[in-house]
Amino acid sequence: MCPLVLYNRIVVFLGMEEKVLILDFGSQYTQLIARRVRELFIYCEIHPYNNPPADISPFKAVILSGSPFSVRAEDAPHPDLTEIRGKKPLLAVCYGAQYLAHFSGGKVSPSATREYGRANLSSITPKSDLFEGIEVGSQVWMSHSDTIKELPTNGKRLASTADVENAAYAIEGETTYAIQFHPEVYHSTDGKQLLENFLVHIAKVKQDWTPDSFVSMTVENLKTQVGDEKVILGLSGGVDSTVAAVLLHQAIGDQLTCIFVNNGLLRKDEFSSVLEQYHGMGLNVKGVDASKRFLDQLAGVSDPEKKRKIIGNTFIDVFDDESKKIEGATWLAQGTIYPDVIESISVNGPSATIKSHHNVGGLPDYMKLKIVEPLRMLFKDEVRRVGKSLGIDPELLGRHPFPGPGLAIRILGDITPEKVSMLQEVDAIYIQGLKDAGLYNDVWQAGAILLPVNSVGVMGDERTYEKCVALRAVTSTDGMTADWVNLPYEFLQKTSNDIINKVKGVNRVVYDISSKPPATIEWE
Repeated sequence: MCPLVLYNRIVVFLGMEEKVLILDFGSQYTQLIARRVRELFIYCEIHPYNNPPADISPFKAVILSGSPFSVRAEDAPHPDLTEIRGKKPLLAVCYGAQYLAHFSGGKVSPSATREYGRANLSSITPKSDLFEGIEVGSQVWMSHSDTIKELPTNGKRLASTADVENAAYAIEGETTYAIQFHPEVYHSTDGKQLLENFLVHIAKVKQDWTPDSFVSMTVENLKTQVGDEKVILGLSGGVDSTVAAVLLHQAIGDQLTCIFVNNGLLRKDEFSSVLEQYHGMGLNVKGVDASKRFLDQLAGVSDPEKKRKIIGNTFIDVFDDESKKIEGATWLAQGTIYPDVIESISVNGPSATIKSHHNVGGLPDYMKLKIVEPLRMLFKDEVRRVGKSLGIDPELLGRHPFPGPGLAIRILGDITPEKVSMLQEVDAIYIQGLKDAGLYNDVWQAGAILLPVNSVGVMGDERTYEKCVALRAVTSTDGMTADWVNLPYEFLQKTSNDIINKVKGVNRVVYDISSKPPATIEWE
């Protein structure tokens, strides 16, 4: 068993040396860097550039992300690379490449035209370790308004495009590489190869980040972290909390009590069906109906951030009450995953907070429970692979994600029991329709949104002025990016008719065709 410490509530495994540090300067692509690194079976962590780990010695290599800032701006991010440059293998991407050039004897100037989109490598320095297996003509993705006119001291050009002379360079005497394009996006066709060249062949990082290794490591560390104390876990019926529960159960057995809270904002009949679903899994599950408590707290509240905070605080209050009924319970387990953490972080401009997650953040002083989050460093697709390694039912693992705050963030405006009931009926028709049409497994997440507008309609011979609902369906791997699903017109037509005919108070259905980015998956 390897010892562990808690740093900003993140479990850091001191015995795991094969990992990579990604310093975030606020690029919209930073999370994709982490995804690509994880796809190479290499563990990595994202940290804000201005709040790096206190000890970077466990990290085998470092990647600097891009940024919306210009290195020439007065408020541009200025990282302290004293313990990194020349001491760790370093790959600087876009802003990182320009930063190294600008502050190390090179020159960065505004581009004649903004360099954004596809480009092709027009030249590659022969025998370059970074570009091993990558040929001239390989497509890359540019996204910058500045360009490197002169290389830094000891800089050596490695690659160019037709418009960018210094598309990639190395610094002689160091294991430092820099590229002005983004290898992490799919548009860079050999981006994964470049990352593998840097991490595996240059930095010599082992590819040992697998579901089985995660399970064995996490189970052992949970035993150390929890000891002989008792844990309560908020079970939602979703993939994340289920995998977290099974991991904890393997580690501590009957010391775990799972509590499934009905916050009044679940899908139709979900409270009873989830409790039934876990029957026979060997988990100790207790159902708590706190729907009135949640809905009373939400009465009259329209602001989405306030809704999330209220739900999070009420959730904690309910667990505090329940924990007191379980003698010796000292830990609260949550199914927090890495996108939740990333989207809730703000680093003074870079990585601006997108939204608060109900299970991300500190607990109030009065609550005596400590937090344990077995999945905090995993992306959603990694959670599913871990679940498969644990032998969890594939049907459960294939279930669509559902937001922690539930229908509260799919009801735009204030929350009432009538609106919840209406949206539950709409959602049930939509989800069952996807299943009946054989489309459910082709969609990563689907849901219905109740809009705060009424529209004119005609039903029979009467004029109506009723609610509009939006349907959403996206494909994704981890929730960090998503594309809308081109559902068949016939399916949408039938679903619209079913909803309008069967759900009183709805007379219009629309379909959301926005991708993430720029939109988010949920509307709030």
